[in-house]
Order: sequence, then C-alpha cells, then structure tokens
Amino acid sequence: MSTLIVVGYDDLFKAEESRIALLKLQKDYLIDLEDAVVVVKDKDGKVKLNQAVNLTAAGALQGGFWGGLVGLLFLNPLLGMAVGASAGAVSGALADIGINDEFMKDLAKTLKPNSSALFVLVRKMTPDKVLDHFVGTGGTVLKSNLTHEDQAKLQAALDACKASVAAAS
Repeated sequence: MSTLIVVGYDDLFKAEESRIALLKLQKDYLIDLEDAVVVVKDKDGKVKLNQAVNLTAAGALQGGFWGGLVGLLFLNPLLGMAVGASAGAVSGALADIGINDEFMKDLAKTLKPNSSALFVLVRKMTPDKVLDHFVGTGGTVLKSNLTHEDQAKLQAALDACKASVAAAS
C-alpha cells in the first residue's frame, strides 16, 4: 500500500526544491516514489499542477512509435506516425495515474496565494534517512495517511528549520 503525504509551503518554489531532493533520494534507492506533484497557487489564486511525468507527451511519443511501425506495414509510415502520435497524445491526456488531480485541486484551493504544496505518493522508503533530508524545509503537513507518530516526526523535522531560524534572529 502506498503512503500519501502532502506538505504545504509558504513559498512558490520550496515544494519544487523538495521534490528535486526526493528525486535525488530515489536515485540513491532510499525512497520509491509512485508519484510526486507540485501544486502552485499564484498571487491571483490560480492553481497549477506540475506533474512529474507529462502523460500527453509520453503518450504522443509512444503512439508515434507504434503508429510508425504499423505504418511501415501499410507502406505509409509518416501517416501512421501522425495518427499514432495524435491517438497517443489523447490517451495520455485522458490517463490519470498516481494522485487524483481533482483531489489535488480541491486541497490546493485551501492554500494561501503565493504558496505551493508537494503531493507525494510513496511505495516504500527508509524513513530515518529520508526524514533527515526534510529537516530544514520548513513546511506543514496538510494531509497524510501516516500514523500519528510518524506524522508528528515528519512535522517535527519540518519545524526544526523554523526553530533554528527563529533562534538565529
């Protein structure tokens, strides 16, 4: 079963920085991400989802390949590529894998303007090593299906930055 964690930030770019850090941890095999989406709410209150994978582009690429291959059989690979790419783009745009887009948009409506949130769906992780990388990001856990104890540990790690910054000033 996957674990959902949503962390909100009072900064437009902090969620993206945290996602990049998680992707680096994934390369080190410390975390296995199923999905990681950054949601940004601009100063006008407009919500934008920044998916980790562009499904439309991936579908178009895959559809173009298979369409070109089928087109070779009928001696018209360019037409096959064009039809395959458009069909792949449509199917990619309609596909929704990972975290539900409507859920993310609904939760993002509660964010303040000029803020962001990181939605992460985790298959498995090494909690203590991953938690060490969250220290200093200064976010707030908005939603999760973690145990109360694990969520408190995550929030304490996020708040550690606020405490050190407040002590320094």
